[in-house]
Amino acid sequence: MVKIGNIELGSFPLLLAPMEDVSDPPFRAVCKENGADLMYTEFISSEGLIRDAAKSIQKLDIFEYERPIGIQLFGSSIETMASCAEIATQAGPDLIDINYGCPVKQVACKGAGAALLQDIPKMVAMTKAVVNATHLPVTVKTRLGWDESTKNIEDVAERLQDIGIQALSIHGRTRVQMYKGEANWELIAKVKNNPRIKIPIFGNGDIDTPEKALEYKNRYGVDGVMIGRATIGYPWIFNEIKHFIQTGEHLAPPTLEERIRVCQSHLDFSIKWKGNHGGIVEMRRHYANYFRGMDHFKPFRSRLVTSLSYEEINQILQEIAEHYQAILQA
Repeated sequence: MVKIGNIELGSFPLLLAPMEDVSDPPFRAVCKENGADLMYTEFISSEGLIRDAAKSIQKLDIFEYERPIGIQLFGSSIETMASCAEIATQAGPDLIDINYGCPVKQVACKGAGAALLQDIPKMVAMTKAVVNATHLPVTVKTRLGWDESTKNIEDVAERLQDIGIQALSIHGRTRVQMYKGEANWELIAKVKNNPRIKIPIFGNGDIDTPEKALEYKNRYGVDGVMIGRATIGYPWIFNEIKHFIQTGEHLAPPTLEERIRVCQSHLDFSIKWKGNHGGIVEMRRHYANYFRGMDHFKPFRSRLVTSLSYEEINQILQEIAEHYQAILQA
């Protein structure tokens, strides 16, 4: 049984990676329905939270059915991060996560996210301040290092464990790599197999099939895997991986009806949470993946991502159902 503090996650948990503008409550709802064991909010700016910025405050929204759920924070100021840990704790999550992995310029160039990989003493001090600011378990998500010459994750893992974090998720790339090339899981395995490491170690990077999840589980010995981009528009990957690990067999892929049902459910929650306009616009990134692999889908996609009418989108989804059902029955 893998545990973070007193949170039991099963024998090989599957985690939904926190993704900006993706892992909001509507998306998390369909992922939870389809087998995610632990989820995180989108990463929340500590500066925004301190200023009561509406976007940051809204990201604190969590729901009972999501549990266990973590709130992820990022920032460059130790004092601000500690204060935000207190604010986030009041929102009632199961744990607090610190983002030391985000590579994008808007974050890293302001001294937050993966930028802390260039200043490990500050990373350790910031983590300790967050641990001291909350009674909840604190976890960390980070990368192997800043660049090829500073892959210091083995040292970082020990130091963060020593000051109180209770789990570590490692993306198998450096900040300089961004999302290019293959993730290096050999270093993740070294962390996991270090006899000094007692906390759960979760691997992240390139998990996009049940076969790869099982292979990496067996080869690298991690306690679980965190999945990001492969879940966008395809929340079924969680249950597909679980089934494959348990049986060695593949679940049948989602039917056309199931794809439309989940897409519709996601859209409805998105509108409920962000309002008509915001909810519709947020869904645009998901449509192509919900209907991935369907021949000649581009005309339907073009209409879905340009429409601002809920009724029209429902009509397009109905047309998709009728069009492809006719093909399947031909």
